[in-house]
Amino acid sequence: MALAGVFGGTAAVLLALVDLRELRLPDPLVAALAFGAGIPLALLAPQRIGSAVLAAVLVGAGYLLIALLPGRGLGLGDVKLGAVLALLLGLAGGWPAVAAGFVAAHVIGAGVAVFLLATRRRRVFPFGPALLLGALAGLAGAALVTAA
Repeated sequence: MALAGVFGGTAAVLLALVDLRELRLPDPLVAALAFGAGIPLALLAPQRIGSAVLAAVLVGAGYLLIALLPGRGLGLGDVKLGAVLALLLGLAGGWPAVAAGFVAAHVIGAGVAVFLLATRRRRVFPFGPALLLGALAGLAGAALVTAA
């Protein structure tokens, strides 16, 4: 689990930095996060693989529908990252971690959006960092529930 955390944390920081700077999430980094953290987690929790894959498909499909809507709601990098994070959260903590992670991501993203709109700074902002922080919150919540 520590290996997945170190690798996943490193990839997450790199993804957040790139998204903040360039408004994109590079596919090789998203794939590195998926395989580098996903394989160790799958080996540790094989009983959660089915539900984790289902979570990834559901989140990926939902985000893809949003990305295909007119306007610049989500980019395809956000779609792929969301699916990968759903998979990782599903493996790490099951459905409660997935739900907590994505609720937290949208609360964080909404707060940033309201601030940026209120200050008239910009209309487009990177959603990747909010997704990553939300996933961290989902992992923390799953760890608290498991410890209790």
